[in-house]
This record gives sequence, C-alpha cells and structure tokens, in this order.
Amino acid sequence: MIRILGFLKPVKKYVALSVLLMLVSQGMALLLPALMSQIVNNGIGNKDLVYIKQMGLAMFGGAVLGLLFSVLNAYCTSKLAAMYGMILREKVFLKVESLSQCDVDKIGAASLITRSTNDVKQLQDFILVMVRMVLAAPVLLVGGTVMALIMNARLALYIFSVLPVIGGLAALVLKLVKPLFKKRQKLTDRLNHLVREKLSGIRVIRAFNRSAYEDARFDEKNAELADIALRIARIFSVLIPASIVLAFIGVSLLILAAARNIDSMDPVLEAAKIANTIGDLQAFIVYMIMIVAALVMAGSMFVIVPRANISAKRILEVLDLEPEILPPEKPVMPDPVKRSTVTFNDVSFGFAGSKDAILRHVSFTALPGQTTAIIGGTGSGKSTLVNLIPRLYDATSGSVEVDGVNVKDMDAETLYSLIGYIPQTASLFSGTVRENVCFGMPDATDAQVWRALELAQAADFVRALPEGLDAHVSQSGTNLSGGQKQRIAIARALVRRAGIYIFDDSFSALDFKTDAAVRLAVREELKDAAVIVVAQRVGTILSADKIVVLDVGGVAGIGTHDELMENCAVYREIAQSQLSPEEISERRANA
Repeated sequence: MIRILGFLKPVKKYVALSVLLMLVSQGMALLLPALMSQIVNNGIGNKDLVYIKQMGLAMFGGAVLGLLFSVLNAYCTSKLAAMYGMILREKVFLKVESLSQCDVDKIGAASLITRSTNDVKQLQDFILVMVRMVLAAPVLLVGGTVMALIMNARLALYIFSVLPVIGGLAALVLKLVKPLFKKRQKLTDRLNHLVREKLSGIRVIRAFNRSAYEDARFDEKNAELADIALRIARIFSVLIPASIVLAFIGVSLLILAAARNIDSMDPVLEAAKIANTIGDLQAFIVYMIMIVAALVMAGSMFVIVPRANISAKRILEVLDLEPEILPPEKPVMPDPVKRSTVTFNDVSFGFAGSKDAILRHVSFTALPGQTTAIIGGTGSGKSTLVNLIPRLYDATSGSVEVDGVNVKDMDAETLYSLIGYIPQTASLFSGTVRENVCFGMPDATDAQVWRALELAQAADFVRALPEGLDAHVSQSGTNLSGGQKQRIAIARALVRRAGIYIFDDSFSALDFKTDAAVRLAVREELKDAAVIVVAQRVGTILSADKIVVLDVGGVAGIGTHDELMENCAVYREIAQSQLSPEEISERRANA
C-alpha cells in the first residue's frame, strides 16, 4: 500500500493543500462551540448585549469561513483523487502497451481491463475517503479532547468515561468483520470471473441449452456474496446505534453533573457561575458528538482499506511484471542486401510452463517476390510460427531472421515497420473506414486508401456505404460481416507498402471467388515483397512458390504443390480430404 501511495508524488501540492484546508475547516468547527460557550458565559451571564452581538458576528464569520474552506477542501480532494486515478490508469495502460503477447497471456486481457478500471477506482475512492474523513478523524478526536480539557477538566472526565467503551466496541466490531472483508473480495472475484465466462460463452450456453445450469451457478455465487455482505452490514449496524446510545449516556452524565452543580449554587449570588456551567455544558455536548463522530469516521478506514489493499496488490502485479521479451541493448539495423527475406534457423518454441514444444526444429526461408504458404492440421503450430516473425513470442531455441538480422537484435519499431500483418481474427477499431485502413499509415492519401481497398476487394462495398470512407465502424467491427472485416484488415496492411506480408489465415471468411481475386491482386501488386500465407484450405495455396507443411510442430515437407503431392503424405492427405483430383487440377489451372 505504501508503494501505491508513492504515485501521489506528482500531485503532492494538492495533497498538502487538501490537508491544510481540512485542518482549517476542522479548526473552525472546533472553535465554534467555544465561542458559543463564551456567549452564554460572558454575554448572557452578564447581560452584555454588545458582547453577545460581537461574539455572534464572530460565530457567523467562523461558520462562513468553515463552510468556504470545506467547499474548497471538497474540490481539492476530488481533484486529487481524480488526478491520482488518472496517473494510475496511465501507468497501467503504458505498462500493458509495452508488454508482449506472452506477457499479456500470463494475466489475461479481461483481468487487465478490470485492473485498469475497477481496481483503480477502488484506490481513487480510498484516497478520497482518506483525505476527507480518515485524516479529519484524529483532528476532531484530539482537538475535541484538548478543547474540553481547556474549558473544564472536571466535566471532561465524563467524556473520557464513555470513550473507552465506544473504542472497545469499535475494535470488537472491526475484529469480527476483517476476515469477512477478505472473504467478500474473493467471492467478488469469483462472481466477476463467472460473469465474464458466461458473457463470452453465451452462444455456446444457448446452443447446448445450458442457460438454467449457468443461472444456477450464478445464483449460488451471488447468494454467497449477498450473505457475506449482509453479515458485514448487520455487524456494522450495531456500531453506530451503540455509539449514539453511549454518547447520549455521556450527555446524560454531563447534564446530571451540571444540574447538581447548579443546585448547590445560590441563584441570586451565583448567576454568572450558573451561566458559565450552562455554557460549558452546551459546548461539551457538541465536543462529545464530534469525538464520537471521529471514532465512527476512523472506523470507516477499516472498511475501505482491505479492498484498497487488494486492488493495490493487483495493480502492482501488473506494474512489476518483468517482460519476457526485452529490447536489444545494441539494436542492429536490417541488411539492405537481404531485404524482404525471412529465415527460420532450426527454430523450436514452447510456451512457459508447458512440457511439450509447440514447434520443433523448423528451418526454411521466405524470399522476396515469392509466396510462402504454411499449412498443417489443427494445432500444428501455424499461427505460432508466424507470430515469431514480428516477435510476439520469442523462439525457445534457434533464430528467426528478418532482412538478415535476428529479430531479437532488432529494434521493435524498425521490425514492425518492415512487416504488414493481418491476424487470424480481424480486429477493427471504432471510428471510420478511413481511420481503420490508415491505422498503420496515418498520412495515407485517399488514392492510396482506395487502391488498398481495391486490392483487398473491399472497394465496392465501401462505395455502397452512405458515407463511403467516412462510414462508421463500430467497436470490433460488429456492424460489418466477417468477410467485410477481413477485407478491411487486409487493406490496412496493404496500404503500408511493407517488404514482408503475413496473412495468418486471413482469407477464411471469404468465398472462393473473392479469395482468388484477392490472392491474384496481392500477387500482382506485391511482386517485390515476401508474402507468407497461413492457410487451412489447400485451394488458397495451390499456386504458392513454396509450401511448408507442419505436422505436430515439425516440418513434414517443403516444396510446391506438385512436389508435395508426390513426396509428402501429410500434405497429400490434407489435399485429398478437401478436394477431389478433378477439383485440384481445375483450381491449379485457374490459380
């Protein structure tokens, strides 16, 4: 918690200002009962109307100043908490942005979103409550006690006789609820996980008619969480009423003591002393209420601190995460002689914690002006293989070279500038069609955008949209079909004019006619680039210059379609399972 509070340093002036304003406003609140006592003691007791008016104006001025400083304090603490939340969110976002795919996989994208929103909000609320209430509690507690002692030490003893009982009650309540808070946080995490799982798998749940089962799971966890929350609420519901009862007992003792003191006085000769006792009594009642309120405010700290502490640990877990993929100490520039060349040298790869390697001893070279296809069965490691090129993951052994340089020795921005990447799942951003196509090249002209759309066979449907290039694309492209999203993603990569293009099963949502048109346009336009295509369909790669066949992570064969049909049993089995001999011959002729 101390480390997470260290992020207040950039806004320390607001911390100091908020504390100062809080001290002044609470000081005014402590001064007003004393002024009221003086009016009763000296003004009413001596029947001095001038003194009463003067002190009344002083009380009014103090109340106005207290209100003003309270408003300013509320403004400063709100701004402090908001800026603190902004700083934390920015740090978490920048950290996540710097992580590689394997680092993100450790925590999970859903959890990272929760940590940068909900957990940051918990800490923001913690700062707000701490500055406004928890720091004010000791001021009221100590200030009220000191003022009571200064005014009348004998009457102050009645206050002190009640406070230990209230403090003991608060300690008992907090001891009971502390373990319940930890349990509630764990149940909240489980419930959130269940909700995310249910929402992400809603189609599967409905398809298998398991809605009732999932509802029962949710109801069970929800009931557990509600039960814990009710138990905490019931325990806390005892604290405030009991504190109020004890406070009124203290007030009764004060009134009883004052009444006995007044009864022993001569009403005629001791009028001033009677007024003095009544004035002190009024002030003491106010101070007792302040002290009890301070104890209740301090108790709120034990409500919010456990939650904030858990959130702090979750955020620090992200900020302290050591990236697996580190930038090179001395970056090496690409070799212009080997431009647009990708080489795999005896590459093996396995995920952290996995006993079995996903890829084993893979070696091949993708040359400029050629199309290199990657094909294999489900789970053979095709997507993992091409993810090693932009260094989304690092090879466990061997090396991946781009333009003659090991990707581990190349600066990330330089490496990314050489590659046009179309992922397996087309990811579009909320905005316009133009903004999505220009994502990798913000200064692209409309002519370049339309050219890329034409190559991706997307120009016709974009022109048919009412706003054309300015047509709105919703988050994740949900207002477009799968094929439309895939073609815009292809256009986004083509507009960059990179030397290496990676199509990770990027034609899966296209019909055969559109697929063939896109491949033909890409082959004609990217004659000098190295094109690497991951495919599930044999018909997509019949005309590839080189086909790499993967089987359970290893290379089963490398060659052209005709060569592999003769020499590679794995490829021949894949081809024959998808197409008849006549279809293979026909598509080979048309490719």
